[in-house]
This record gives sequence, structure tokens and C-alpha cells, in this order.
Amino acid sequence: MSAALSGAVDLSGLKARAETARPQQQAGAPAASGPPADGAAVIEVTEATFQTEVVERSMRQLVVVDLWAEWCGPCKQLSPVLERLAAASGGAWVLAKVDVDANPRIAQLFGVQSIPTVVAIGGGQPVDAFSGALPEPEIRKWLDSLLDALRDKLPGIRAAEEAGDGDAEPEEDSRFTEAEDAFERGDFAAAEAAYQRILDAEPGNELAKAALTQVRFAERATEADPSAVERAEADPSDLDAQTAAADYELAEGKVDDAFARLISVIRRTAGPDRNRVREHLVGLFELFDAADERVMKARRDLASALF
Repeated sequence: MSAALSGAVDLSGLKARAETARPQQQAGAPAASGPPADGAAVIEVTEATFQTEVVERSMRQLVVVDLWAEWCGPCKQLSPVLERLAAASGGAWVLAKVDVDANPRIAQLFGVQSIPTVVAIGGGQPVDAFSGALPEPEIRKWLDSLLDALRDKLPGIRAAEEAGDGDAEPEEDSRFTEAEDAFERGDFAAAEAAYQRILDAEPGNELAKAALTQVRFAERATEADPSAVERAEADPSDLDAQTAAADYELAEGKVDDAFARLISVIRRTAGPDRNRVREHLVGLFELFDAADERVMKARRDLASALF
């Protein structure tokens, strides 16, 4: 499992109850096995149905739990991708969606620190997890590795493959593929143009918006100059140096330092200068999960600085 959830989850008690219930199920009440009765690849799960729909179902097939909330921007980018991939899996796995606001005990069970968080459950236990809105190619690789690893342990996976549907690959969006390829070869201008074309056609495409933000910062980060920090320290009124120094610190992983630097500038400026630095800071926030504790703290500090 990922570091985010390692050691945080123990479903052994739930697993034991599921296994105890098997003789009764075999006697007349079938366990959840394979896709839900209505053939849905995506199911809504609550604290009341978690045992049946996730733990017991995972004895037969892979269950991918999507922990999300309505207010979470990255969740709105990730969930449609997961739903589309689940629908194309032919029953090899099921997506179980959990609203963490309505079902806080499930989030507590997994020790979730930020959302979106995605947890794979197989055989009654979590087997892997990730946090954040990963790109679709990475999610595909993650799912493929899980299905390969669990094929001989979960009969539902093999049954779906034998039915001829488990190998079906969802159609890739060539527009995103073009942008991702450009980004991987370091052609930031081409990647930015590709994402912008998507947004021109679909202004509400949250995945393209987030990707465009990442590309623009990646381009700035390649040009980040360590001397900007020295220039910023030497002349606190040099806004170019301050924003460049914040970019450099963020690229170096000094997230709190970058946020604190710009908030300090906002405290001592006014008018257009303050607004310019505020917009730069908000742009940096968009690189992270909205629930990231560092972002939440910085937003509180920003509000204090402004008001």
C-alpha cells in the first residue's frame, strides 16, 4: 500500500464476519459476487452497506473504493475517469464511491488525510492505494498491475476475462494523449496548446484545467533561478524576485516557505501589487489537492492578511 494508508487499515474483523457468513450465504442467501444485480459497474456505498458491497464483494472481485466529497475539485476530475474505466472493465472490478462527508467513519477507517483517495480492496483487505487525481495512463497501469496480481485469487477477474470483456480497453482521448506526449518530451508550449484546445471546445473540462495549471508551473520551474531567493531577500519590494523565489522554493519542495513568502508580501502591499501577488499565490494553490493541510493553512493565513 501507499505510504498515505500504510498501517492505517485493519479490515480483519470485517473479513472474519464475511467468512463466517459464507455458510449461510451458500445455504440460501448469495454473497455479492461479480457486478451488482443491475449490472452497474459503479455503486454508491454507505457505512450501512460497506460490509456487503465492499468487504464481502472483494472476496470474489476487485473493489476500488473512491473516497470523495462534493466540495473537492480534484475529485471531480478523478471520479469520471474511474467511472469510465470501471464501465469498460466488463465486471473485472467494481467502483465503490464513498462520500466522506456523509460517511466519515469509512474515511476514518482508512486513515484518510486528503481526498480524493482511492483504495483497492481484494480478499477483504486493502491491497494498494493512491491519493490525488492521477493522470489516466497512470491509473490504467495501476489497475492492470492489480488485476494481474489478483487474477488467481479473485475468481471474478478471471470470469470477466473469460467472458471476453475483461481485456476491453476504454477508448483513449487522443487530445489528452497528444498533450501528455508533448509534456513528457518537455515541449511545454505544445502541451499547453493541446490542453487549451480542449478547453476552447469544453470550457468546463476540469481535468484539462488542472493539467494546464501543472504544465504552466512545470515550464516556470525549469527556469527557476536559485539567485531569485537572494534577490528577494535583498529587496523585499521586488515583486518579480518574490514570485520567482516562491516558484523556486515550491519546485524544491519547500511548499510552506513558498506560501509564507507570498503571504508576507501580501501583508505589506496594497492595490495592484497586492492583487498581483495574491493571484500568483492562488495559482500555486491550484497545483495541490484542495484538502492539503498546507494549502488549507495558507488559505487561512491569506484571509488573515487580506482582511
